[in-house]
Amino acid sequence: MADEEFEATVRVAEKATVIELVGTVNRAAKDAMEDAYREATGTSGRILLDFNEVDYINSTGIAVIVGVLAMARAENRDVGAYGLTDHYKEVFEITRLADFMHIYEDAATAN
Repeated sequence: MADEEFEATVRVAEKATVIELVGTVNRAAKDAMEDAYREATGTSGRILLDFNEVDYINSTGIAVIVGVLAMARAENRDVGAYGLTDHYKEVFEITRLADFMHIYEDAATAN
């Protein structure tokens, strides 16, 4: 089973603010993701979610991501994502998360 630890850290990149996600995205990730999002909104520009170090996303994790996207939409903020495996790219398509954020192949194409 995937590691239950989760961490979200914010860093400012050249053209965006990046929230680096590490571990398992599930219900336990909610507070950390929302705190990181609020920290990221203190900067200008778009927000990118870096999934390179995410090992598992369950259905409640999808709901957490939807919640962050709802916060961004209410603030008229652009959100993108990169570092998703092919499996999670498909999940984002099926769940229509990809309709509300641009999915990039990697950090270079996102920035």
